[in-house]
Amino acid sequence: MGKLSTHVLDITKGKPGVGVKLALYAVENDRKTLLKNAVTNSDGRCDEPLLSGDEVRAGKYELVFAAGDYFAAQGVDVPSPRFVDEVVIAFGIADPAQNYHVPLVVSPWAYSTYRGS
Repeated sequence: MGKLSTHVLDITKGKPGVGVKLALYAVENDRKTLLKNAVTNSDGRCDEPLLSGDEVRAGKYELVFAAGDYFAAQGVDVPSPRFVDEVVIAFGIADPAQNYHVPLVVSPWAYSTYRGS
């Protein structure tokens, strides 16, 4: 069975984003269901997969990262309102048997993601 994981890279420092709060939602018919809250560890990753085994199901999901709060806690001078605040990554899982890794590469001014494994 597959798994879902994530990590955060703070490109202002070139280091893992430590202590970033995130939430995982399942999305069905425009309704979001909270599946898990987590906080990134010293490597910018979660201590365990967000989903694994039978928890991984085909469908639409959203990861919501509290990037603005993270940068504010780091003492980064950010405007009000923040340009990058909550980063929402909407993605789909087509094959629950595969591994899906959805990282966030972020600064106070930009972000990107990609599908890893």
